[in-house]
Amino acid sequence: MIDLHCHTKVSDNSFTIREVISMAKEEGVSHLAITDHDTTSGLLEAKLIGHELGVHIIPGIEISAYDYSRQTRAHILGLYVTPGHNALSELCEPMIKKRHEASYAMVERIIAAGYDISWELVESYAVGGTGVYKQHIMHALLTKGYTETIYGTLYKKLFSRGEDGAAEGIAYMKLDYVNVYDAIDAIRQAGGVPVLAHPKQFNNFAAVPAWKTAGLQGIEVLHPLHDEQAEKLSRQIAVNFGLLQTGGSDFHGFYGEREGCPLGSKSIGEEHLMRLQEKAT
Repeated sequence: MIDLHCHTKVSDNSFTIREVISMAKEEGVSHLAITDHDTTSGLLEAKLIGHELGVHIIPGIEISAYDYSRQTRAHILGLYVTPGHNALSELCEPMIKKRHEASYAMVERIIAAGYDISWELVESYAVGGTGVYKQHIMHALLTKGYTETIYGTLYKKLFSRGEDGAAEGIAYMKLDYVNVYDAIDAIRQAGGVPVLAHPKQFNNFAAVPAWKTAGLQGIEVLHPLHDEQAEKLSRQIAVNFGLLQTGGSDFHGFYGEREGCPLGSKSIGEEHLMRLQEKAT
């Protein structure tokens, strides 16, 4: 099996690099792309552990981006990137810092609203990573008994964006993401293959032609958020614009939004992996 989209505790997975790769081995995954959010800091360790356990690790990244001309979000996967490449570090490190600072401000708002948590408790769940994510905040609230799930009513109450006239969450904070064109360019500079992740989530299918012109080389067809219709549309777009087709579980462990999607559950197949490898070289 092949899994081209997976996270570790370096970003927002509840499991460490070793735990994730060990689980991949147990699930029969032969090729695993580690694509932590906005960082490549765990990739060298992952390569060593993968070699030890017999799982081929594909070095990757998932960049949180925004197309400011179209006012749409986008997550861009970079597959076969060079770990630690300056183009990625210079683009993403400010984003990591801003996210961590925003998380601190969110926690302050939540405490002010009467929830009995602390920044120290929240941070304890992010040890070994690049910073605090909303999942770590929810983990603290779960520990304190305010919720039974990471995602659900309380998550929406705290973090909803307030779109379509809905009330904004009490801890919602707007983040300025990196420009999607800079993300694609940085991945190319780092020797990687830029792939549009889960296009259904942000409904950004219409932007593919412009992003392809800018250097986009693939689209994620198989993903837990994709139903049959989204898969079909993604495949058709891939064919129409000559894009690679990828797929992955987007595994986040305990912090995952979808149950029943273990590592390797969205395997794209060897034919598409070979095309990806040819493009990477």
